[in-house]
Amino acid sequence: MIRINLLPHREEKRRERRQQFYVVFVLMLVLGAAVWFLVHMVNAGNIGSQEARNRYIQEENAKLDKVIADIKDLRGQIDRLTARKQVIETLQSNRAETVHLFNELIARVPPGVYLTSVAQTDNTITLKGYAQSNARVSQLMSSLNDSPFLENSEVVKSVAEMVNTRRAYNFEVNVSIEHTSVQTGETADAAPARKG
Repeated sequence: MIRINLLPHREEKRRERRQQFYVVFVLMLVLGAAVWFLVHMVNAGNIGSQEARNRYIQEENAKLDKVIADIKDLRGQIDRLTARKQVIETLQSNRAETVHLFNELIARVPPGVYLTSVAQTDNTITLKGYAQSNARVSQLMSSLNDSPFLENSEVVKSVAEMVNTRRAYNFEVNVSIEHTSVQTGETADAAPARKG
């Protein structure tokens, strides 16, 4: 009987399978490394492009911040110029006010009344002085109320004092300026004609 030894054949098959396994294993490692490298490159490219976009956005934000700062500076300049313009317009509209005021005071102060000071705070004129009697103070107030440029006169104080051995009334009167009449440019002579 013939005996056939199959062991070397099996051993050879095992060796071939082992080699195939190693080859497949190495190929799988190479393929895994290639996939990992490809994924890494794609991710690195995505990260790089995102970082580039982020840098671009930051640069644009910095430019916009500069523009916003310039706009704030311009707004501040506009506000300052507007305030100056308003001051100039106020001065322009009220430039004749002092002249009108003194003309009215000269025309409206009755005899026996002596003014010692005239002061203005906003629209209020404060008149201080001496009068021969309280009737003269009342006459002054009535005369001021008849003025087209002055209104709402009121006595703050009226006190009898001895001045140079004479009895006089130390008074203080507040009166308001009527700006509408001053701005229209009416004169003291034209106003009574208008009222009459």
